[in-house]
Amino acid sequence: MLYAFIIVLVIAIGLATGLYFQMKASHGQAEEQQKLLNDYQYKVDEQQKLLDDYRALEKNFDNIGEGYEQALLSFEKMEAETNKAKSANEALQKHCNSLQAELDAMRESDQKKSETAKQVVKQMLATAKANGDIRAISMILKLTDLDDIQPDMPPIERTDNIMVAQVSDEAIKISGVEKSQFANFAYNVAPDAAATMLSTNQQKAVRALTHLLDNALKFTSEGTITLNVSVDMDKMQIIYAVEDSGTGIEAADAERIFEPYTKLNQFFDGQGIGLTVARNLARRLGGDLTYDSAFAGPGSRFVLTLPM
Repeated sequence: MLYAFIIVLVIAIGLATGLYFQMKASHGQAEEQQKLLNDYQYKVDEQQKLLDDYRALEKNFDNIGEGYEQALLSFEKMEAETNKAKSANEALQKHCNSLQAELDAMRESDQKKSETAKQVVKQMLATAKANGDIRAISMILKLTDLDDIQPDMPPIERTDNIMVAQVSDEAIKISGVEKSQFANFAYNVAPDAAATMLSTNQQKAVRALTHLLDNALKFTSEGTITLNVSVDMDKMQIIYAVEDSGTGIEAADAERIFEPYTKLNQFFDGQGIGLTVARNLARRLGGDLTYDSAFAGPGSRFVLTLPM
């Protein structure tokens, strides 16, 4: 009985030992299979990552290709616009050259006409002076006003060497101020001025002073118009001062009156350019024309200065 128990126990222990090793082998095999499965999953994940990277690269490449095509289209459009602008610029330049040529031809023609007109005026003026026709002289000189209204014109050559009083004497005759029916006229030439020579352009100097006398006549309906001629040896200047007892000028208008086409009173005749022309002529002769705002009045005082 005891032997039978021992045999059964040995068999049980053998079976248990065999089962243990079999289970251990199965467990090791399972771990190996799990490891192989993990390795496989890792490789699958890696391949999926590579696939995703490839697709991303492919998408980027497509975007780059699309961007390149858009850039190429933009460049071609810009090149077309540049060529169009270049053609338009060439056409415009050609047109400008054509206009410049026409303008040069017009200027040359106008210059010739201007020279011809000046010669005609000069001949007419000489004829009027020879005949002593003061009215005609005044009208002819007015034709030259528009030529002298523009500022910043070149200086006038002072080629006439005359006595100081020759300018004032001639301006008095042309303006007719001494024959005025409405105002008395006083004419004073200082002794040192009467004996002084003046280097100027006689016609232009006379024209400037004539405008001052005309202006005084226009705004003086009664009272006195005075022309004082003196010399300032320190400044080497001749001074022609025209005073009147007329309507006068407000201080605010002291400079505005020298602007072209300025008329403070619309009821008086004229274009409003006399004082503008007079100042331009004075400055082109190296002198000046100013309004004396300190004049006690009544009326106005203008001072024309010319270099000796």
